[in-house]
Amino acid sequence: MSDYPSRHKARFPERVGRGTPNFMSALLAFIVVALTSVSAAPASQAATYVPISGAGSSWSANAIDQWRRNVEQYGMRVNYASTGSSDGRNQFKAGTIDFASTEIPYGLKDGGVVDTPPSRGYAYMPIVAGGTAFMYNLRIGGQQVTNLRLSGDVLTKVFTGVITMWNDPAIAADNPALSLPARKIVPVVRSDGSGSTAQFTTWMASQHASLWDSYCQSAGRSTPCGVTSNYPTVAGKGFVAQPNSQGVAGYVAQRANEGTITYVEYSYALKTGYPVAKILNKAGYYVEPTASNVAVALLSAKINTQKGTAAYLTQDLSGVFASTDQRTYPLSSYSYIVVPTNSQNGFTTAKGATLGAFSYYFLCEGQQQAEALGYSPLPINLVKAGLEQVRQIPGVEAKSIDIKDCNNPTFSSDGTNTLAKKAPMPSECDKKGVTQCNTGTGGAKQSTTSTKKTTSDGKSTQTGGKTTTGDDSTSGTTDSGTTGTDQPGNEDGSGDTGDGVTPGDEFTDDGLAPDGFVSDSQTSSYGAAVAANYGGGPIVCEPDTGVCTNVVAEPMTLESAGSQGPSSGAWIAMAVIVIGVLTPALTTALSPGKRRGAKAS
Repeated sequence: MSDYPSRHKARFPERVGRGTPNFMSALLAFIVVALTSVSAAPASQAATYVPISGAGSSWSANAIDQWRRNVEQYGMRVNYASTGSSDGRNQFKAGTIDFASTEIPYGLKDGGVVDTPPSRGYAYMPIVAGGTAFMYNLRIGGQQVTNLRLSGDVLTKVFTGVITMWNDPAIAADNPALSLPARKIVPVVRSDGSGSTAQFTTWMASQHASLWDSYCQSAGRSTPCGVTSNYPTVAGKGFVAQPNSQGVAGYVAQRANEGTITYVEYSYALKTGYPVAKILNKAGYYVEPTASNVAVALLSAKINTQKGTAAYLTQDLSGVFASTDQRTYPLSSYSYIVVPTNSQNGFTTAKGATLGAFSYYFLCEGQQQAEALGYSPLPINLVKAGLEQVRQIPGVEAKSIDIKDCNNPTFSSDGTNTLAKKAPMPSECDKKGVTQCNTGTGGAKQSTTSTKKTTSDGKSTQTGGKTTTGDDSTSGTTDSGTTGTDQPGNEDGSGDTGDGVTPGDEFTDDGLAPDGFVSDSQTSSYGAAVAANYGGGPIVCEPDTGVCTNVVAEPMTLESAGSQGPSSGAWIAMAVIVIGVLTPALTTALSPGKRRGAKAS
């Protein structure tokens, strides 16, 4: 501050050197220091974080990409490559990344090869829950089907090549309201080592082992086939293989690829505006992988609670598969990140400080965004365990976080899972043997599907259709001239909006979404449908990450537990008070007319 007079002499030549009172100098110094401290705090904090890199799961990539962009405001740079769970685990083992994301732990015997754990110290940390969904592209008479239902046996037969046509009697039995086309089914599977594949094959190996083993045997695999992260394909079955969740979802979402179906995290169906099949659970209801249905399902998951073991916090989903709760989505699970527990392979304590701060963020604040992003927030037991795991990261600034401040939608004062407790029961039209609901699913939740049926006299009738007018409380006029009636079935218990949006109609001829994914969500029906899934309002979603800018979470402090002194808000408040109280005195002291010996004008 020694150069203050010379720097300001030109502006205030008559005031410099004229004996400004000492208390005023002190006051000015206090204000400058206080406000400088406030403005410098973020820069100082940003300087404490060094960039970190991770890779792996594309299943959880949409959540990770949103969160890593959110923490940029704190000066954190988290790079993440969505390369697949197996690649992420391999890169972590090789020491080329700082953390990995995966849906399956090390030790899986995959195609006769054991995925050995790394020699470096590591721990699993839960990151987000969700449902493996079955996104599809199917039309009847040119109109997109949005309310498909599949039982477990039928689903397994589709992905093992036993059922090959959409109008197969077994599919028709699941869908009494649909007159399905004589179109070949094209299953789209992952070409890379995938946690999504492992989750799906875990379910098939547990619930439909004979079908799965028979298929694996025809693909040259030994039996029992069990769990695999590399989906076996058989020549001539007509399967298509694509890398990553973005690859399989993008392939199905192309308008020209009608007849396709794939397995992918629910988030990708929301992102692309495409529907998912409702899957039959043990209670006899066809269920969609909404956040609340996943939360209900995970109440039946068994979590390894043996601290200090390599398998700590890994999941056993056999209870989820067998759950008889009517709301359970049977292919529910959660994803982990693999974090280092010692400094080696280039991992430093400085990187540990960044990774630790990022972990605190996604375990608390980030979970508020899970549902809007197409996932389900972690339950309280996994969040508590995750917060303990963070402390193992070398260099972390350990925090004593009050669990109530996490603002997680699953938390409650009595320890129960609020999201699961409030989850609505499925509609009666979701029950097996009953004519299905005509509300859409996934990213097509606001649409209705043409449900043509042939009567006994051979005539075709229309019980629902693409609504062009109408709302929740009134029936709408359909494109066939008949009346479309709203049905209950959304996850909040309400009916569909009847706005007539059928996402997919707005795709361009090349099968891709408009430039920028959602260029004008206020006027585009496609944009409006996607915006509704993210809480409404104008949004911009990037096609390769699914980042939507209007998803907002309540902030959680990132200061360490041991930090002392006033917060930046307190400094600002103090400065405002001081300025407000003492400004008159300051004005008097600096006024030429009030200085000692000055003449009145």
